[in-house]
Amino acid sequence: MPSASQSPNTARPEGEPSIRSGQITEYTFRAISAWPVLATCLALVLAGAWLFYLAGHPPILSPALPVVGIACFLLTFFLLKGLIILQPNEAAVCLLFGKYKGTLTQAGFCWLNPFYTRQKLSLRLKTQETGPLKVNDAVGNPVEIGAVIIWRVAQAARATLEVDNYGLYVSAQSETALRLLASRHPYDPTEQQDAQPTTGTGTGTGTGTGTGTGTGIPAPADALSSITLRDGSDVLASILLQELQLRMAPVGIDVVEARISHLAYAPEIAGAMLRKQAASAVIAARRVITQGAVSIIDDALADLEARMGHQLEPQQRAAMISNLLVVLIGDREATPTVNTGL
Repeated sequence: MPSASQSPNTARPEGEPSIRSGQITEYTFRAISAWPVLATCLALVLAGAWLFYLAGHPPILSPALPVVGIACFLLTFFLLKGLIILQPNEAAVCLLFGKYKGTLTQAGFCWLNPFYTRQKLSLRLKTQETGPLKVNDAVGNPVEIGAVIIWRVAQAARATLEVDNYGLYVSAQSETALRLLASRHPYDPTEQQDAQPTTGTGTGTGTGTGTGTGTGIPAPADALSSITLRDGSDVLASILLQELQLRMAPVGIDVVEARISHLAYAPEIAGAMLRKQAASAVIAARRVITQGAVSIIDDALADLEARMGHQLEPQQRAAMISNLLVVLIGDREATPTVNTGL
């Protein structure tokens, strides 16, 4: 019968739970090998057949022989019901008349109590593709965002008994976490000043005089708007991973990795946003040109005053700065043309 299993590092006493969390406490056990049971079943079949043979041939005539033969066949069918085959990274959650009895993770050909109700599930890594979803970012612009989630079942009993369908649960929670992430951050760095700081992003429920509760990871009031969707891929992936781990842990799901796989403006505003980005780039380039021209003028005036031995009058200095700005910026922005004489 099942006995307490041993982990690679420590041995658990019989009856001690391997994992404690939530309402379901997961127990693991080892089943006995199925080969001796299979040999016993073969012997019972041969014995039952031999008893039926003897019951119909004199001089041995006994009404009890057929009854014993039928009992041998029934016992064989009962024992065969307990056979189970588990592949590596598979588990079987066992229930006895509605009561959870343990989780079998031992790979191979095993035998369990035939009265157990067993539900197999895979412990292998799975890939969940979420999106693309249409979400409003922190500024209110509609964007399309998608993510790839890599996850696995870490606690088979909780994944089976805590939720009706853990696959649908992972899909729904992944979409919710991705929408929440996109709504907290602006898409482009040029829109950071328009993003409203998000407050009350702590996880769980608090006690005392705290104001409000929410889901997610704790963050300062202005931390979320300082990260953009376009430039904060690694940081956003880390935030999304932590958010998913908090949501999946209560049902025994372990999220291994989360990455944003798709990010773009919604089609209806993509053209306008591209023009806005181009205009912002032109303004940034002009700002750099102007700052460079002012720096050159300051150096030139400082050198001139050093040679003259005295400082210029404010009116003279302002006039020279104005003239030099016109010359420098005009030279930088002029487009040279080549006269080929054709």
